[in-house]
Amino acid sequence: MNLLVTPIALGVAVTADGDLAALLLGAMDELGETVSDGDVIVVTSKVVAKAEGRVVAFDGTEDAKLALIESESRRILRRRGTLRITETRHGFINANAGVDLSNTDPGTAVLLPLDPDRSARRLRAALHRRRGVDVGVVITDTFGRAWRHGVTDVAIGVAGLRAVLDLRGTLDATGRTLEATEVAIADEIAGAANLVLGKAAGTPFARLRGLDPTYFGNGSVARDIVRPVNGDLFR
Repeated sequence: MNLLVTPIALGVAVTADGDLAALLLGAMDELGETVSDGDVIVVTSKVVAKAEGRVVAFDGTEDAKLALIESESRRILRRRGTLRITETRHGFINANAGVDLSNTDPGTAVLLPLDPDRSARRLRAALHRRRGVDVGVVITDTFGRAWRHGVTDVAIGVAGLRAVLDLRGTLDATGRTLEATEVAIADEIAGAANLVLGKAAGTPFARLRGLDPTYFGNGSVARDIVRPVNGDLFR
């Protein structure tokens, strides 16, 4: 399987009620790029949130930041100084409930989309209406990882793809039965796309081409990736 990941830059700012499908297709047309059946469109959560009006006023104070974090959290798991490790309403475990103060207008903060899986389904449907293509969509955000330095992008919403590829019960290369292997396909796509998106390049979209057709299906981050509390040894 040979994968090609192509960044798609936007030349315009995304605002509330922005048509992401139209913006993406317009940018691709200008770049001479196409979208085809079997492609995967990767989009950062920030532009999705901006298009959905998830930008709020923020006065820059620590008190206001903490208030925003707490309002976006189902619960606070750990505190250290102004850092909060939170469980969001989506069930994500991340820093500061995903409240984002970077690459946004002064005096504002960007919150996570309310339902990223639904946002992915909407973008997928809009691309099908406009170009008649059957694609996968992955919405990404940047998370840290427990016990590891550095951040990476992960999937917070998915449509048209399996979020997790369950290999339990299949055989490995030596003929042994796999008992616990579940591959986080959507997260791996998010991480691969992040290599070309960058953090300050104004490139919110990427097109991934060449994915194995067996990876497509009816996936959901909320249903398939977020681990329930009763399956978590650390909460």
